[in-house]
Amino acid sequence: MKKVIFILISALFLGFLIFGVFQQFFNSGSKKGALQVTSTPESKVYLDDKYIGQTPLCKCESADTLKTGDYTFKLVPQDKSFSEYQEKITVSEGVLTVIDRKFGNDSKSSGSVISLTPLKDKKSTELLIVSIPSKSNIFLDNNEIGQTPFLFKNPTESDHALRVIKDGYTDKTVRIRTPLGYKLTVIMYLSTGDSSSIDSVTPTASPSAALAPTLPVGQVVILNTPTGFLRVRVSASVAGSEIGRVAPGETFELVSEQPGWYQIKLKNGQVGYVSSQYVSKQ
Repeated sequence: MKKVIFILISALFLGFLIFGVFQQFFNSGSKKGALQVTSTPESKVYLDDKYIGQTPLCKCESADTLKTGDYTFKLVPQDKSFSEYQEKITVSEGVLTVIDRKFGNDSKSSGSVISLTPLKDKKSTELLIVSIPSKSNIFLDNNEIGQTPFLFKNPTESDHALRVIKDGYTDKTVRIRTPLGYKLTVIMYLSTGDSSSIDSVTPTASPSAALAPTLPVGQVVILNTPTGFLRVRVSASVAGSEIGRVAPGETFELVSEQPGWYQIKLKNGQVGYVSSQYVSKQ
């Protein structure tokens, strides 16, 4: 009888142990974040030396998102004349990390890494700006606020134009959004040169919903074009790489907009820009 009781207790203990391990694994596995990567030229993307795809890449759909945690991120450009790029990144729960890289020779490379991390105070906002090289002048919506590295407490919860300037380097501007309850970290890599560049890369905080590259603001319908199709580009410029083509009459989710361009979400989850000349906003 004692032997039977002992076996039953042992079985129950083992069952609870297995259930606890399974539950811990399930809960940890349910914590996911999204990653969007663009580059010029196109590049292979690796996380912890594991190949996950090629740019433009968007791990944004619920079934395709990544486990939260720290990763070694690596970009290997198709053009072998450029050196690969490597960075430590953090994928946070329910938000999108955005990485952009423009490869160049010597000091001509530029880029940005933009990510969100939750704050304990859900009514606060924070903006951390880091640049390489450091001690670059920072302008937020055309107002100078300091030099990098710089932590700005409680910027307004809205869209902003963030510009970083340093003598001898190309000015760089990114369009960002600072949501309540999150710290937005922007790392900007400046290249040497005389011109300026503008990137529209806006990570989204959506902890309780399916992840998406940015907050949707409506829909658009593709109009007739002289070619019978409309090119979708990786950036808001005719120089941006083509990532796809859409046909007149098709409808897409509108992600964001800027003068002359609409950012749309394609059926495969990728995000790109189309000329507003051939688009009707709904």
